Amino acid sequence: MPADRAPRQLTLSLPVPARLSAADFIVGASNKAALEHVRAPDRWPSGVLYLQGPPGSGKSHLVEVFRALTDAAVVAGRDLAGHTPTELLAGRDLAIDGADEADLTTLFHALNAAREAGRRVLLTGQEAPSEWAAPLPDLASRLRAATPAEIAPPDDELLQRVLSKLFADRQIAVMPDVVAYCLARMDRSFEAARALAAALDEVSLAHGRAITKALARPLLSLSDDEDEV
Repeated sequence: MPADRAPRQLTLSLPVPARLSAADFIVGASNKAALEHVRAPDRWPSGVLYLQGPPGSGKSHLVEVFRALTDAAVVAGRDLAGHTPTELLAGRDLAIDGADEADLTTLFHALNAAREAGRRVLLTGQEAPSEWAAPLPDLASRLRAATPAEIAPPDDELLQRVLSKLFADRQIAVMPDVVAYCLARMDRSFEAARALAAALDEVSLAHGRAITKALARPLLSLSDDEDEV
């Protein structure tokens, strides 16, 4: 082994506990309105809010804000078919995270049960209901009546704060100039920030090195010329 090369360390993929309280939600121009909607369920005219946003944009975080505010039951859309509406509601409000992945018949019955019980329902998804594959006519009507809220792509300020939070969630100290370096060269999306933070954490642990610009550069797929710009 060359003397100047540190041995690569084996790393374990451990779950990263995210901080999901209302105080930990990073607010910017792209998500402020969505947060305000989630915090005001009494103002949803139909009792249903549909929150749309790209992957990694904080939809699940807002579900946790809603849960803390209302003591709502929470279920993933892909697991909805395994529950009955009575079991899900049980005198509580309901959040279905990833409703665009739910069984549509079960979703329709859950919305009906919630309306009859006078309970509020928060739905999240990546796509607008109008883009879902062949929604049931009655379900489509329920979804059209839902209050719409959308998390838009982040601006630079929000993306910088999100990236810093992702590092903090992983208990990684990263210098502000390194965060700025990554921000100027990465794809402009929440999901790209999440993927970059995870990749840098893994590489840093594997090589036993702090996260620096030099460590980040290969993960940003930069050539030497691009790095100098």
